[in-house]
Amino acid sequence: MEFEKDSYSTHISQQFNEELETIRTQMLTMGGIVERQVHDAIEALLTSDNELAEQARRIDKQTNEMELLIDEQCTMTIARRQPAASDLRLIISISRAVADLERIGDEASRIAQQAIEMAEGTRTQHGFHEVRHIGNVVRDMVKDVLTAFARNDLEMAYRVAKQDRIVDQEYRTAMRTLVTYMMEDVRSISSIMNVIWVLRSLERIGDHARNLAEHLIYQVSGTDVRHKSLQTMKQAVRDETGSSEEDSDDVE
Repeated sequence: MEFEKDSYSTHISQQFNEELETIRTQMLTMGGIVERQVHDAIEALLTSDNELAEQARRIDKQTNEMELLIDEQCTMTIARRQPAASDLRLIISISRAVADLERIGDEASRIAQQAIEMAEGTRTQHGFHEVRHIGNVVRDMVKDVLTAFARNDLEMAYRVAKQDRIVDQEYRTAMRTLVTYMMEDVRSISSIMNVIWVLRSLERIGDHARNLAEHLIYQVSGTDVRHKSLQTMKQAVRDETGSSEEDSDDVE
């Protein structure tokens, strides 16, 4: 009888592990779709490709549905399995992650909409250098943080979080430059405002990518680093990985 009980426990544990892996795989699948949406939206804007922009907008409905599905699965798993410790952190971090992925998708959809409006109206060249540069940074952030999730790589997650500070700095600089252009030529206000909305969406994508990095660090280390400094985040990574790498630019 004892053998049968052990076999039953092993069977239940295996089922639970499969449930967790399914949820994790679905989150990464959603991440891949959102990553593509961001890429397509930015490319559509830079190349005035309305078809690509419409494709990026259509994806938004799919990501919304995936968020609801995965979140429901997380809730049901908690209710049925009552997980603890690392299993519970995994489910919580995935639930938080899909919310941030959905918001990244929303921002990508807004960029795609701006791409369509700018292609059909008067197109300014002011700010497009900044859009291209910041766009490349946030695309890499989204790609890298999803890779970090797939590998449970806390060092990579931390590097993504550091990139968000660069995005914020570049965004503020771009805003000052574009406001100056509008003051010098009031006829440019309408077209430059479109660029400003794009840059705002890119900055928010960077914020959500940092959030994803924070969720992974919590999942693996158990330390909640939301709303914390980069120093706190790096210390959590060091405590978990044993890394002794020093950063000279972590002061925020």
